[in-house]
Amino acid sequence: MDILIIGGGQAAASMAAKLRALGHDGAITVIGDEPVAPYQRPPLSKAYLLGDMPVERLTLRGPEWWDEQKIRLMTGVRAMRIDRATRQIETTDGRFAYDQLALTLGAAPKRLPAGLGGDLAGVHTVRNLGDIDRLQPQLVTGRRLVVIGGGYIGLEAAAVARKLGLDVTVIEAGARILGRVASSETAEMIRALHRDHDVHILENRTLARLKGDARIETVQLSDGQEIPADLVVLGIGIAPETALAADAGLALDNGIACDAQGRSSDPAIWAAGDCASFPWQGERVRLESVGNAIDMAELVAANMLGAGQDYAPKPWFWSDQYDAKLQIAGLNAGHDRVVKRAGSDALGGSVWYYRGDRLIAVDALNEARAYMVGKRLIEAGRSPDPALVADPDTAVKELL
Repeated sequence: MDILIIGGGQAAASMAAKLRALGHDGAITVIGDEPVAPYQRPPLSKAYLLGDMPVERLTLRGPEWWDEQKIRLMTGVRAMRIDRATRQIETTDGRFAYDQLALTLGAAPKRLPAGLGGDLAGVHTVRNLGDIDRLQPQLVTGRRLVVIGGGYIGLEAAAVARKLGLDVTVIEAGARILGRVASSETAEMIRALHRDHDVHILENRTLARLKGDARIETVQLSDGQEIPADLVVLGIGIAPETALAADAGLALDNGIACDAQGRSSDPAIWAAGDCASFPWQGERVRLESVGNAIDMAELVAANMLGAGQDYAPKPWFWSDQYDAKLQIAGLNAGHDRVVKRAGSDALGGSVWYYRGDRLIAVDALNEARAYMVGKRLIEAGRSPDPALVADPDTAVKELL
């Protein structure tokens, strides 16, 4: 059985490795459009952007591993069309046949249209290695950076820029930073962290356009305010890569719509990672995280070989900003109660999300023990009394 994997990221590397580990001895080909082998993405907007991690440490597998495993890795090759009738992929390097096809295409950053100044020099996104290699040399002490979007990616870029000595302003269109992903209590801890590092945060302020003569000069807000800028980082969200699947007529629903086993609407085509949505706990979800990319890819590998297992994710995420670490367990969607627990220092603390009487997620800033306890409770389906969570006299380990 010939297996073809389209996409050259974490999910692709994990799937290929799992296929071999499970004993598949047929051909495996991985095709990615970036010119480099699969690499870690989380350090891009943190240690790598800061200059603390060399590019060699980003690489997931060295060239000798691909050779030893007899996995064909093709970099710098773009998949253009899926021919489902003949089970072939048309690429910039020819056509390739498959018996089973996996789409691990990831997601792409949203960009501003040219009419709003999105094509000006000095306007950057933060998603892949090429993005960071273009941005990093521009992060020079004393320059003025404006970050559009107060989500995790934008805030991580802001933290790196401040550590490098830039003047940083964050513009958030919503009422507060992290409005789509975290509670106001978590947002307040992160806001305080950035203000302690002299980042200017402007919330409930929408962008009108970016202005400049070929290169960014000012950021104009909808209220008429203009903020001088030498650089702009766009952190306005990402969208799953679905164009290839859509062109092939596969079902889409917040990404490539898969069943619980990772199979698309075509039984010979699978998907995993940021580009794939799947049913879970009565809802259709799509998770953007390294943990999901690895776990779902490995499950799909097993199911390609006939395991027939449903995916039951254990969501976890993290964000490094300055010397602080925010760790997240579970999904807070649909919560109706939030309990704040004080941290061991002024900058830390944890936020516990409940839906009814059920604990569904925990955010922990500089509180690794609270994160680990919360994660264990969520995965075990156990929910401590919110009053005990909030009580500073209750040691967090007692919640177990």
